Amino acid sequence: MYDPKLNKYLEEFVTEHRKNTFKNVLEDRTRHFTVILEDLYQKHNTSAITRSCDIFGIQDLHVIENKYKTYVSNQVGKGSQKWLTFHRYNQKEHNTQDCIDAIKAKGYQLIATTPHENSNFVADFDVSKKSAFVFGVEKEGVSKMMLDQADVHLKIPMYGFTESLNVSVAAAIVLQDITARLRKTEIDWRLDPIEKQVIYSQWLQKSIKSIGKILQHYNEKIK
Repeated sequence: MYDPKLNKYLEEFVTEHRKNTFKNVLEDRTRHFTVILEDLYQKHNTSAITRSCDIFGIQDLHVIENKYKTYVSNQVGKGSQKWLTFHRYNQKEHNTQDCIDAIKAKGYQLIATTPHENSNFVADFDVSKKSAFVFGVEKEGVSKMMLDQADVHLKIPMYGFTESLNVSVAAAIVLQDITARLRKTEIDWRLDPIEKQVIYSQWLQKSIKSIGKILQHYNEKIK
């Protein structure tokens, strides 16, 4: 939930340019697609994929932390992590199934990116269904658990001697293709008004220095 009075109050501490930027970016945000990172260990890759999610309008990033803890480098991510909604799965020794269950409960089909021969090409992917795209740990790729429960296997066509792409490059290629095609459809892919206001409130708070004191003052004011 969000408090419209709080949003109005917080807007007093933010420039018109920033408020307009937030509203414009929110118009292009989507939860029709989401991204899952399965136990990536190189912060460069996690950071680059986070940045790609922001660039291509993906609001939610689901992060599975089995062996490795996730860290986003500000130098690579360029602060993009501030504007995404992170969902972390790290309460157990093995957290992949918890993520799968959560994703499917939200109505997403699970799309495992893998170069296997029976995979579908990205250009042929049906963008009409809500989909969660899984990118797996470096070298090994998506886990067998993910592959076994995925609704679709997806691959990028490659024509050279090298048989695989860096995971962050693969993610950027996939996200650019599917979001570009999605935006050309009549599908209702945008956030709903309440989602926009909730995220707008979060962004306002992340942009204001001394936000703790300001929120305390607001809470005292409305008592």
